Amino acid sequence: MPIWLYQIHPLYAGLLLVAVIEIVSMIGLFLTRRLILPRFHYHEGTNDAVSGTVQAIGVFYGITVGLIAVGVWNTNSNASDLVSKEASGIGALYRDVNGYPDPVRTELKSKLREYTVFVIETAWPEQQAGRGQRVDAGTRIMDEFQGKLYAFQPANPGQVALHTETLAAYNKLIEYRRLRIDAVDNALSATMWTVIWVGAVISIGVAYFYNIPDARLHVILVALMSGFLAMVLFMITVNDRPFFGHVSVSSAPYKIILDRLIDLSR
Repeated sequence: MPIWLYQIHPLYAGLLLVAVIEIVSMIGLFLTRRLILPRFHYHEGTNDAVSGTVQAIGVFYGITVGLIAVGVWNTNSNASDLVSKEASGIGALYRDVNGYPDPVRTELKSKLREYTVFVIETAWPEQQAGRGQRVDAGTRIMDEFQGKLYAFQPANPGQVALHTETLAAYNKLIEYRRLRIDAVDNALSATMWTVIWVGAVISIGVAYFYNIPDARLHVILVALMSGFLAMVLFMITVNDRPFFGHVSVSSAPYKIILDRLIDLSR
C-alpha cells in the first residue's frame, strides 16, 4: 500500500479507499455494459452461470482475504504484546537495580529513565513516521547501561544473587527490545498485496456480466460488493503496519512505567 495512506487520519484514509474503489468499479461497470455486454448473446441460464462463478470466486477469495486479515490482526496483537513486555522488563529491571549500592544504583536508574524517555519521546514518533529502524540512540543508552552493570563487582552473597537476577532481567529486556525493533517494519509482502488486489478486481469484475436490464439495479449490486471489499481492505491496511501511522501501537505502557514507577520513586 502507498506509504502516504498510513500518514493521514484513518477516517479520511477509509473514506478515500472506499471512494476510489467505488469509482473505479463504477467506471468498469459502465465500460463493460457499454462496450462488452452488447457483444454477448445471453440466454436464460446465463445469470445462473455467472452466479455460480461469482460464488466460487467469492468463496476462495473470501477464505484468502480472511486468512490474511487474521494474520495481520495477530501481527498487530503480537506487536502490542512486545511493547507491554518491554515496558514490563524496564519496570522489573528498575526494581532490581534499586537494590544496588550508590553510586551504581543512581547511575543505572538514571540510564533506565533516559532510555524510557527516549522510547516515548523519540523512538515512537520516528516509528510512526516510518523511520524507526534508523534511530540508534537507544542502542547507545543501553550499551552505557550494560557497561556500568557489567563493571559492578558484588561484595557479598546477597549482592551476587541480586546481580545474577539483574543480569537475567537485563538480557530479557534486550531480547524484548530487539524483537520490538525487528517488528517495526513488519508488513505484508508485495506478492500478498498483489494477490489481494487482483482477487478484488476479479471478484468485482465477474459481477459485471450479470444480465440485468435495469442499469440502476446493476450499479447498486456492484456498489455494495465493492464497498464491502473496500472496508475489508481498509481493515487489512490499518493493521498491516502496527508501529506506523495514525493507527499504531501505543507507547502507553512505557508512560505508565515512567509515571508510576520511575518518576514516582525519585
